[in-house]
Amino acid sequence: MGERRAGYGQYCPIARALDLLGERWSLLIVRDLLVGTTRFNDLARGLPGLSRSLLAKRLHQFERAGLVERAGREYLLTESGRALKPIVFGLGEWGARWTFGDPDPAELDAQLLVWWMHTRFDTSGLPGRRQVFHVRFTDDRRLFWIVIEAGAPSVCLADPGFEVDVTITADVGSLYQVWLGHLPVKEAIRSGRLRFEGPGSLTRRMPAVLQLSPIADVVSSARTDGASGAGAR
Repeated sequence: MGERRAGYGQYCPIARALDLLGERWSLLIVRDLLVGTTRFNDLARGLPGLSRSLLAKRLHQFERAGLVERAGREYLLTESGRALKPIVFGLGEWGARWTFGDPDPAELDAQLLVWWMHTRFDTSGLPGRRQVFHVRFTDDRRLFWIVIEAGAPSVCLADPGFEVDVTITADVGSLYQVWLGHLPVKEAIRSGRLRFEGPGSLTRRMPAVLQLSPIADVVSSARTDGASGAGAR
């Protein structure tokens, strides 16, 4: 039988909200919708532990509740869906301050990280209509390429056959920490945990080209505040 979950049965706005959003995966789906993922397959790729059938069920629940609406192949947040942004990112701020330490190895998925990263490259200042970034991990044998053609990004798991502009090399944990704002890019480069290889005219721009996670500023701020608090004690 399919998943069935009773509501909380309380006449309370918090309970009502949790009836809709308190189920497994719901807030992570909303998180991805809020940062601009709108197609079913892209949502599935960004949530690899979530079955496609459960994703479809959650999206249907959101549609019925008026959080999203279908527009062709896209799921677009409505006004009520967009109003969840301060709540979801507020959870992120709380998590960054109180629960976010070093990663657990089970949380580190190289392919998912590259997928998250691929839409966050600002190549508007780079020459040519195509830019190719080769991502190499020192502790994962898989190779990845991020190809951006006329501003449209894609991830390749096999060599696309184009000349590589910049190779990004790091261990999986370090690149996660950079991406999430837990480890500053310049600090990662100085320590050798992150390397950009290619023409100097391109590698010098990479700290600006590699736009970090939408929550990186929150994580970075929490890290700085935590360090200041530790020093004050």
